[in-house]
Amino acid sequence: MDNLTHTLTAIAISQTGLNRKTRFATLTLILGANAPDLDLLAGLKDGAAYLKYHRGITHSFLGIIVLAIILWGVVYGVGKRIRPKPNLPLNAPWLLLAALLGTASHLLLDFTNSYGVRPFLPFSARWYAWDIMFIMDPLLLVLLTMGLGVPWLLRLVSQEVGARESRLTRGAIFSLCALAALWGLRDFAHRRALSILDSRTYADENPQRLGAFPSPANPFAWTGVVETETFLRVVRVNALDPNSPPETVRTFSKPEASPALEAARKTRTGAIFIDFARFPWGHVEEGEDGFLVSLRDLRFYSGRAQSRSFVADIELDKNLRSRSESFRFTAPLRPGEE
Repeated sequence: MDNLTHTLTAIAISQTGLNRKTRFATLTLILGANAPDLDLLAGLKDGAAYLKYHRGITHSFLGIIVLAIILWGVVYGVGKRIRPKPNLPLNAPWLLLAALLGTASHLLLDFTNSYGVRPFLPFSARWYAWDIMFIMDPLLLVLLTMGLGVPWLLRLVSQEVGARESRLTRGAIFSLCALAALWGLRDFAHRRALSILDSRTYADENPQRLGAFPSPANPFAWTGVVETETFLRVVRVNALDPNSPPETVRTFSKPEASPALEAARKTRTGAIFIDFARFPWGHVEEGEDGFLVSLRDLRFYSGRAQSRSFVADIELDKNLRSRSESFRFTAPLRPGEE
């Protein structure tokens, strides 16, 4: 999820009462909720490094525990040097709990979207994803903002008129309950979408693998990817109407085996991409001095007319040696790709 969602969720957890157990609870929760994304620094090297290391060890069970302990030690060490707030001491056990809840909330939120996490690193590099939430979900942001923002505004009004200040606890509880309710609704719709996809044949072929991925706003609108023996098809699915056939967006014929495609998959960028991709599709273009191989992950297929999403481009010479490699979230279309 985006860092604003992580931050608002951390504030909601704090305002349920943890902020009254120890000083710096809210600060610790916010830092913990964003700390796993330190692996974004890997993207400073290149796109392939970002893809390899993002949501890696810092997004594992081991990683979030280590990050929480480090964060707890730093905040507790600094906090002891700061003059205490009356009637609210610095409590080490509660502060550690805040750090653990912060990092754990990050892992859980990231698990809900289609990008996924690798929670068992370094012992297993397998990806896990719930596939129910968009990476930046506007509906969730609205619910969190309402739950936290409205009580805060009411508190400001109460202060102006001299009334008793209201706590933000109810708004925080509303926010977390709304988050859980949205997860439940999207999980129901996701299961319906998968059932619709699995109940049909595609050009007289049965699906071998399939996936359903959310849209940013409508919880009942899904993008499906269906793999059969000879092709992959991207479709639109209405989870509210199981009798409505999925609408075909694009059919991708499986590429024929070729030395160029195999060589591209074995390059550094190609190997990293194939390890990440759930529905990979390759396109090979032969030129006078070599080959251009494009690899795409169709779960992120956007359908935009002028661009590709989640794409690795690998240029090979005539001897199938890599000349250049790149990974980008969006890239221009190559001739003949669409």
